[in-house]
Amino acid sequence: MPLFITYASYSNAGIKGIIDKPIDRTEPIRAVVEKAGGKLIAAYMTTGPHDVVIVTEQADGSDAVAVGMAAAASGAVAKLETVRAWTLDEFKGIAQKASRCAEAYVPPGR
Repeated sequence: MPLFITYASYSNAGIKGIIDKPIDRTEPIRAVVEKAGGKLIAAYMTTGPHDVVIVTEQADGSDAVAVGMAAAASGAVAKLETVRAWTLDEFKGIAQKASRCAEAYVPPGR
């Protein structure tokens, strides 16, 4: 299954919830990911521009977006970004395809 990385930042209400009831958030995250048909690979609290980084396997991007929408709808998440990830070996195949396609591409103005 495709791999997705989600970066999330909690809203003020989300941070208050974490402080009011400090628990390991792995299982609540796993539950919503599995409800969408995916698998939680890893979940981390982080410093910097994002509070949370979540790595999941999902059938496709729409499942990953549905998980994010469900979390955002709760009001506990202020910012969310989900990206598709490829292993380096998988990306080699993409680069090879791009190499084949490049000869057919005509840049603007030529």
